Amino acid sequence: MPGPSTELVQQLYRTPPDRFVAARDAAVADARRAGDPSTARQLARLRRPTVAAWLVNLLAIRRPELVSDLVELADELRTAQRELRGPRLRELSAQRRAVVGALVAEVRKLAAAEPDAPPAGRLPLAEVEATLNAAFSDAEVAEQVRAGRLLRAASYAGFGEVPRPQLRLVTGDDEEPEEERPARRPGAQRARPEPGTRTDRAAPGTDRAASRKDRAAERAEQAERTAQRAARAERARQRRALDRELALAQADQKRVEAELTEATGQERDGVAVLDGIEAELAELERRRAVAEQDLSRAKLARRAAERAVTVARRRAGEVEGAIEALAAEEGDADGGAGAAD
Repeated sequence: MPGPSTELVQQLYRTPPDRFVAARDAAVADARRAGDPSTARQLARLRRPTVAAWLVNLLAIRRPELVSDLVELADELRTAQRELRGPRLRELSAQRRAVVGALVAEVRKLAAAEPDAPPAGRLPLAEVEATLNAAFSDAEVAEQVRAGRLLRAASYAGFGEVPRPQLRLVTGDDEEPEEERPARRPGAQRARPEPGTRTDRAAPGTDRAASRKDRAAERAEQAERTAQRAARAERARQRRALDRELALAQADQKRVEAELTEATGQERDGVAVLDGIEAELAELERRRAVAEQDLSRAKLARRAAERAVTVARRRAGEVEGAIEALAAEEGDADGGAGAAD
């Protein structure tokens, strides 16, 4: 039977990581109910991505055209690196910075549109940016990014190979059987033999023996009462100790709850400040991308103007030469006419 559909896999990898396992298990259960054990096995082998990998997957699934542009630009950049074309390499490097900044900003927008996404201040955008930069340096990472099934972020510190992030679907045919624990059998309860009724034979006794039995019974009852009083006293002592510990624990609880309230407020303020800084950084990245594009256009216009100036200068030289030649001819013609007169 065919494996899971691309739409189903993409739907799972669009799911935030904290809900991925539940969504995957539900898909596995649906496949089993549908009588498709092969699809169920393949779905069960899908692994939960990190938050950074989920953000890259979300970008690849929601905006595939942007990721395709990244892959094409990465191919051009690697070609320029291999051919050591300095000017082209500098131009493509500037475009890479602009594209990565724009993609990170797009990731932020996509995450904000997801209801269960982490807050903006807690998004691992640095890992997302590192993964996108790694895609520019390694073709395999670029293809993995385009596939939209990363398990963890990638990074690139310089020239050479980058770590290969794990991804996507496992297509084995073996399924680990679910082991069922054998039900524990309750131990057989041995029937206790009922004590036999023994008929005490009446024997002639003495009053002394009866008196000894009465005193022994009285001593046993007294010992039992003493043990009960001691047990009550011990329970009372333990209760007082527990009451003291409870009072201390409640005081500590109030203190740490106050500390928690204060820390929560500080965290909320810090998140707000960080959100503001992130928004400013995104705006600066956008402005830098626009400025770099304007600079590229200005360079192109300057080069076109330089070519036009060269052509105009050449044409002016040609016209000046023609004028000089015409003046020389006129001079010769005037000299010949004078001699004839």
